[in-house]
Amino acid sequence: MATLIRVTGDWDVAEEAAAGAFERAALTWPRDGVPRNPGAWLTTAARNLALDRLRRRGVEADKVREWIAMQEASGGADGPPDPADVVADDGPAWDDRLRLVFTCAHPSLPMESRVALTLRAVGGLDTGEIARAFHVPEATMGQRISRAKRKIRNAGIPYRVPTADLLPERLDGVLAVLYLIANEGYLASHGDDLQRLDLAAEAIRLARLLVGLLPDADEAQALLALMLLQHARSAARIDADGDLVPLPEQDRATWDAAEIREGLALLATATPAGGAGPAPAGPYRLQAEIQAVHAQARTADETDWLAIVARYDALAMFADSPFVTLNRAIARGMAFGPQAGLDDLALLEASGRLDGYHLLPAAQADLLRRQGEADAAASRYRDAIALARTAPERRFLERRLAELREP
Repeated sequence: MATLIRVTGDWDVAEEAAAGAFERAALTWPRDGVPRNPGAWLTTAARNLALDRLRRRGVEADKVREWIAMQEASGGADGPPDPADVVADDGPAWDDRLRLVFTCAHPSLPMESRVALTLRAVGGLDTGEIARAFHVPEATMGQRISRAKRKIRNAGIPYRVPTADLLPERLDGVLAVLYLIANEGYLASHGDDLQRLDLAAEAIRLARLLVGLLPDADEAQALLALMLLQHARSAARIDADGDLVPLPEQDRATWDAAEIREGLALLATATPAGGAGPAPAGPYRLQAEIQAVHAQARTADETDWLAIVARYDALAMFADSPFVTLNRAIARGMAFGPQAGLDDLALLEASGRLDGYHLLPAAQADLLRRQGEADAAASRYRDAIALARTAPERRFLERRLAELREP
């Protein structure tokens, strides 16, 4: 998709051609066998479909023809050049997907459109998944994405990594994009799987490239650290049947020690741009430090919940987010006793800001269970089950409900 957008300059043609290439592969690969380089086969097939589409429209496709000529001259029989070999205008090597991220994060687009469009074009989420992530109707999200694509086309927004002097102002949008892709990878918005490890890996890959370009950007390093510290627990978060294993019950010996070391090292070495000493904590650093507390606790009982509460207190100062309020309440319930968390959650519930979000009643149910209020906990578990978005979460909540009925 990203390569097609670069070559054609037309988002809709690129999407249609990519879909057509996959359809062609589904019809021919079972008969002819999977090609030696499947990615190149798909890109080449999609490129040819895109060129045919542009010719039918009567569009002069000089850029496409130049790319084809370059490929043929280099003897690239296996398909287009490796995107990692493409060099941006200002020097560093960037692949087409990262060019696409920066295009989607252009400041002329509203932030919500930047994130949504990149999730669609780069992350591969469908419109329904993005709508659920934003808590808006699917039709609304579809219109938002369409408007963003029209804006890029009509305003002539360039498809490239910005020059060094423009990078800082574009960084926040890119970080937000990668953060939401990672979130969808860590906890899927719906479906039969708890995690989408393909998206988590893609977010980490792009974050690594971003840190390589901006090694002094603390929040970029912190976001990569956050992703790594969360991803390190992937194998322990589900059991052999694909069911959710909550953090206190996870086998910490199965956590990825290399990813934890890398994440902690990123937090330890980051410094503010142009300065020295520890960097001031931004929202991604605070979240990474919360994950670092979990990563360094040898057992669940040794978790420093007071340190986690302190970081959620600081995080709440950046944005009035109901999700931060929810997680802070859970942490307070662990640090100061269930009732402290329940009091906070009651205020959040009264605000109506997380109506329909299953983790609010699930958190209340867990704290009520810890407090010994079985009947009240059972009621909130049933509410959470009705709202749960993924099958593993639903099964976990059902198990917790069943445990309350056991003598």
